Amino acid sequence: MHTKSHVLISCFKRLTPRLFPGARCSYFCRKQSSLAMYQAVERGSPNTTDYRIYFRNSSGPISPLHDIPIYADASKKIYNMVVEIPRWTNAKMEINLKEVLNPIKQDVKKGKLRFVANCFPHHGYIWNYGAIPQTWENPEVLDESTGCKGDNDPIDILEIGYRVAKRGEVLQVKVLGSVALIDEGETDWKIIAIDVNDPIADELKDIADVEKHFPGLLKATIEWFKIYKIPDGKPENQFAFNGEAKNREFAHHVIEDVHKYWAGLIKKETEAGGISCANVTNAESPFKIEQKDAEDVIAKSPQLGSPEPIESVGMYKGVLGYCVTCK
Repeated sequence: MHTKSHVLISCFKRLTPRLFPGARCSYFCRKQSSLAMYQAVERGSPNTTDYRIYFRNSSGPISPLHDIPIYADASKKIYNMVVEIPRWTNAKMEINLKEVLNPIKQDVKKGKLRFVANCFPHHGYIWNYGAIPQTWENPEVLDESTGCKGDNDPIDILEIGYRVAKRGEVLQVKVLGSVALIDEGETDWKIIAIDVNDPIADELKDIADVEKHFPGLLKATIEWFKIYKIPDGKPENQFAFNGEAKNREFAHHVIEDVHKYWAGLIKKETEAGGISCANVTNAESPFKIEQKDAEDVIAKSPQLGSPEPIESVGMYKGVLGYCVTCK
């Protein structure tokens, strides 16, 4: 590491207790080990349908869905989170279930890259948005809490800390609660969490602490999910439990369930339905591939290019301005 980097980190360590009394060594201290564990590899040109983010660990390419463990620390129930969409951004990025190694890519709808509208007064996504690895909401199983089947995706997670994360970053998070979105008749759980390295992470123990430390955020979260598809001509989304946020223990139970569904998927005990289950770390999985094959997947993808301009023509209503019809 360069001398300047050492000086910056040292200064940050000294400043952290003054800026955030009682906080542990924050982002820079943790980031050194986090970067050593997982690396995001960009391929293709941003703002095009060819753009992908692959993942590597110290051994080589991995699937962010199948090879990054669900837990960063199982004994403390600290989870890994794959960041798909940083806060305040609009591009609808997601782990691709159908491609080998499940890279992050931008969703495409009717041949156009998908962007989420700015519904007044919100701008883009209002949290760092992503997924918990090694989870899957089974579309063939009726959720006992909501009465609706799963949405066929890894479980979504909203990180509410102060820092805007980077796309492709892997965070270690503490779960605080959950809300149950009913999206076009499917259960779409949203787990609420905070980065364990956030200065006030230790002060948040459960869902009630969110309102105490982030007043208005839970209400804004429900509103955002209700209205964000209106600019696409769709009706308001609905919620189970009348939009009530469930507590930490309830959320842990939900995550345990969707982890079990994923385990059945990766062991071929459940029909994959087009999901790529290729992985490099799960010894019991019939879908396990060799590192060389994983390397070939990335090697055959387009080299990283310059970002293409985002055109206003053909973009979803409200992306470049505000969608006042949402209110």
